[in-house]
Amino acid sequence: MKGGFKMNDRPVMIEFDNVQKVYPNGTVGLKDIDLKIYEGEFVAVVGLSGAGKSTLLRAINRMHDVTGGDLKVDGQSIVGYKGKELRNLRRSIGMIFQDFNLVNRSSVRRNVLSGRVGYYPTWKSSLDLFSSEDKKRALDSLNRVNMTEKLYTRVDELSGGQQQRVAIARALMQDPKIMLADEPIASLDPLTATAVMDDLLSLNKDLGITVLANLHSVPLAMKYADRIVGLRAGQLVYDKPIAEVSQDDFEGIYSENEAVKEGALNG
Repeated sequence: MKGGFKMNDRPVMIEFDNVQKVYPNGTVGLKDIDLKIYEGEFVAVVGLSGAGKSTLLRAINRMHDVTGGDLKVDGQSIVGYKGKELRNLRRSIGMIFQDFNLVNRSSVRRNVLSGRVGYYPTWKSSLDLFSSEDKKRALDSLNRVNMTEKLYTRVDELSGGQQQRVAIARALMQDPKIMLADEPIASLDPLTATAVMDDLLSLNKDLGITVLANLHSVPLAMKYADRIVGLRAGQLVYDKPIAEVSQDDFEGIYSENEAVKEGALNG
């Protein structure tokens, strides 16, 4: 418990109710997931590669459809969302990827403004016809991650850490209530990784954005998270507030066994 309050005193932002995910080839991605994430929480999701971490995150913005159970965001079941409902859901959820997912030949400015394309007709966004308000918003987002001076720099001229900060600024342009970070620091050096995690923590604490981050680094998970959730072979095997987490707990989460070897897609 950080900040002197209990997370369960806050509204539930994300709720998994017996969620299943089975891929067409029969691979089990998620099995019997019951999990509540509270508004304003910073949750680290840990586990081996193949544990289902990415599947869990991508179910929240419907990049992956679940095959059983129910999944609610802000009190609304999202499993049947299509069309406008699905677009509106995705606008409210920022996503940060391990490989940054930026347009390398475009400027930092254009990449960050692309976070607003869901609010514009395609022809307007393709012609860079963004409002003055959104252009100012782009500057504010870059300022939050200390990247304003790189506004007109091409993305492929930036370091990995700088690119991830641009990706965070782009996601922030959506005005999200949830930020999903899928191994956001896996390709970064330790110093840069800490800086990126500081940015995510700032969004969480200063703006109240609910953050879920898949992390391989146990020390960083323990440093930044309010709560740690562990997956193994698609199943939820660990869920504790940070005050109750001990280093020894991770031995069970990361244990190699037949269930892990038979586990799901890379998570």
